[in-house]
Amino acid sequence: MSKFCPKCGNELNDNANFCNKCGEALDSKETKEESSTTVINNVYVNNNLPVITKRDILTAVILSFVTCGIYGIYWFITMTDESNTVNGNDNTSGGLAFLFSLLSCGIYFYYWNYKMGQKMHEAGKRYGKDIQDNSVLYLVLSLFGFGIVNYCLIQNDLNKFAE
Repeated sequence: MSKFCPKCGNELNDNANFCNKCGEALDSKETKEESSTTVINNVYVNNNLPVITKRDILTAVILSFVTCGIYGIYWFITMTDESNTVNGNDNTSGGLAFLFSLLSCGIYFYYWNYKMGQKMHEAGKRYGKDIQDNSVLYLVLSLFGFGIVNYCLIQNDLNKFAE
C-alpha cells in the first residue's frame, strides 16, 4: 500500500523516512495511506484540504478603502500566510513580505505578485483545484497600479480551498 507525505501529499516509497519533495520527517503513524487519497486522471489528490478562511471579496475591498488601506495590509499578510499554508511551506511570512515591500519601496510587491500566481497554481495542482498560473497577469496588473485587482483574484483562488 502506498504512503503519502502528511505535509505535502507527495507519494512516498513504503520504506521512506523522509519526504523526497518537502523533506518532512516521516513517522509511520502519521503518513496517509492510499485510502485518504483520490486518483483523478493519474493525479493524486489529497482529500484533506488545509483550513483556509473564506473571505467575501467585496467586503474586503470596501474595508480596505474605508480604513484607508489598513485592512488592505491585514489582507495582504493573511493572503500570504494562507498561500504558504496551502503550499505546505513557510518561505516568507506575510509580515516579512509586507516589511520587504516597505523596505524596497514597493519593488518586492511586484515580485510578491508574480510569486503568488505561481504559488496558487502549484497549490491548485496539488489539491486538484482549477487554478491557472496567473503570475504574469498579476505582475502586469501590479505594474499598472491595479494591485487591489490582484488581491481579489488571489482571494478568489484561496476561497476555492475553503469550500
